[in-house]
Amino acid sequence: MKQIPTDRITNPHITELMEDEIFVFGSNLQGMHLGGAARIACRWGAIMGQGVGLQGQTYAIPTMSGSVASITPYVDEFIRFATLNPNMRFLVTEIGCGIAGYTPADIAPLFREAVSVDNICLPERFWEVVL
Repeated sequence: MKQIPTDRITNPHITELMEDEIFVFGSNLQGMHLGGAARIACRWGAIMGQGVGLQGQTYAIPTMSGSVASITPYVDEFIRFATLNPNMRFLVTEIGCGIAGYTPADIAPLFREAVSVDNICLPERFWEVVL
């Protein structure tokens, strides 16, 4: 098993962001950011009614649309976006592991490609699955 890169572990209790940091959270397609990390994201610019993509210092990944397979294209798009924006540091929360009801074992494999993207930080429980 590889060593978890400690400088790329998302703090589970984010209360502030640096200027270049982006809070990555699970959302619903309707962009109703009413609970969990989505509600917290509103303090950094998450837009009610926008369920996908960059919003202020946040990035929404829909996790409430039915299955892990339905989340995959949104995670893939996020990883592409992060790769194209190396000046930003993306702090991925445990998306899908709260209100959506998934576990890190369900969601973390979707982030395997993120392991090689230096500006993406993952929750420790995701790292434990992908390494």
